[in-house]
Amino acid sequence: MPYFRFSEAAKLLGVSDDTVRRWVDAGHLTAELDGAGRKVVEGAVLAAFAREQAAAIPDPISSGRSARNRFVGLVTDVVSDQVMAQVELQCGPHRVVSLMSAEAVRELGLAPGVLAVGLVKATQVIVETP
Repeated sequence: MPYFRFSEAAKLLGVSDDTVRRWVDAGHLTAELDGAGRKVVEGAVLAAFAREQAAAIPDPISSGRSARNRFVGLVTDVVSDQVMAQVELQCGPHRVVSLMSAEAVRELGLAPGVLAVGLVKATQVIVETP
């Protein structure tokens, strides 16, 4: 299972290192010591925390936007049978779900807490402005 240093966890959650330390000190997030004595957060624990903290961003009609096509985040769930799998990523406030072969899941080592990047290739992209 992967472990993330506080600075890495902070980047993935979109907060400062100090915020991660405060969450650990307050008992909101569990940390462990690695082999070098540094505090780290286990990937699955961080993934569950990211999911709990993710809040939908209000859709203000008056703002412009365009979706990005590269989503960096943590795997939060994998549902797999013998042939196909559904992989869920929590990418900041965005939940990204991918359907792929079970073989690809095994080859990539996808499991809750693993860092992954979801790339989206679309023939249609909707861009909105006020």
